[in-house]
Amino acid sequence: MGRFTAFRFTVDASPSQVVVLGRHAGAARFAFNQCLALVKEALDAKHRGGSVVVPWSGFDLINAFNSWKTSAAAGRRFVVDSAGSAETVVTGLSWRALVCQQVCEEAAVDLGRGLAAWADSRGGKRAGRRVGFPTFKRKSRTRPSFRIRRKTTKGRPSIRVGDPTAGPRSVCLPVVGVLAVREDTRRLRRMIRTGRACVRYATVSARAGRWTVTVTVEAADLHPARQHPARPDVDGGGGWVGVDRGLAALVVAADITGREVARVDDVPRPLRAALPKLRRLSRQVSRKQRGSRNRAEAVARLGRAHLRVANIRRHFLHKVANRLVKTHDRLVLEDLHTAGMLRNRRLAVAISDAGWADLARIIGYKQRWRGGQATAAPR
Repeated sequence: MGRFTAFRFTVDASPSQVVVLGRHAGAARFAFNQCLALVKEALDAKHRGGSVVVPWSGFDLINAFNSWKTSAAAGRRFVVDSAGSAETVVTGLSWRALVCQQVCEEAAVDLGRGLAAWADSRGGKRAGRRVGFPTFKRKSRTRPSFRIRRKTTKGRPSIRVGDPTAGPRSVCLPVVGVLAVREDTRRLRRMIRTGRACVRYATVSARAGRWTVTVTVEAADLHPARQHPARPDVDGGGGWVGVDRGLAALVVAADITGREVARVDDVPRPLRAALPKLRRLSRQVSRKQRGSRNRAEAVARLGRAHLRVANIRRHFLHKVANRLVKTHDRLVLEDLHTAGMLRNRRLAVAISDAGWADLARIIGYKQRWRGGQATAAPR
């Protein structure tokens, strides 16, 4: 196994399954917030001079949450007998048996990563923009999502793709059950059956009212016939192709002699095409009363329109990246200051519609899969 890749499928969920998926997403958000509350309580107690151990890593947060969810602070009830005497019965979280416990554990792991990123950024060990301290997740602003790890019980994996009892277009998750998907899972099933891929975890998320399940697998390297042949050490460092990203032409590639080897002019520009519709939907949202059901429906329509724009752009960028990495084993991309260029109000829409940063990211990992080289030229 040499690389990690993901397969995303659209879930064709029934109304009852939508309730189950929403319950698991809410449990993940609740576990994250509760773990963060435990961290802040421990930090406050430590600042007051107490000898308190602050749960910081993902493992410590999982143990802290598991201890809390069965305590009286998580849930209790008062029982009064016929004699009139009251007794407190500790119940813990009353709904914890309705969701897969891995959802809460993965939320604690995410918080541990966020705390580690904040500490590294504060100590100067992390490059890039400074990372802030984790904040509580709000239901109205957080995208519903949860993650489940793959486990094997009695020789049967907990995450199954295309289970024979459920049909080829299905993904089976523990507690959640069988989720019917719209896309074909043949390629992933073949990789798992031949031992070329091993499922690690599945992430279920919702965007614009549509649920998707992303199966992350650890896959074997690509077939040698699809990889670039190794270059000899005596080639003098040749074979490099420079890739220039622009607006009139999305990509112009040339070799070291200046000869143009690739050009992409037929750019779809989905944002420009969808701007009239997006403006109309945005006005509909602004006209609805805040907190009303009509406003929620208008926001969902606007989100679906934005999602379509993003999908069209991402699909085209993958096609361009595949064309480049399949034909050239050494690529050089210019290091663009995209964030600074977006300050130009005349070009901001066109630059955002081009997706320069996403194209560089896709080219980078696809070139690594094929054994090639992709580097960035300094500004």
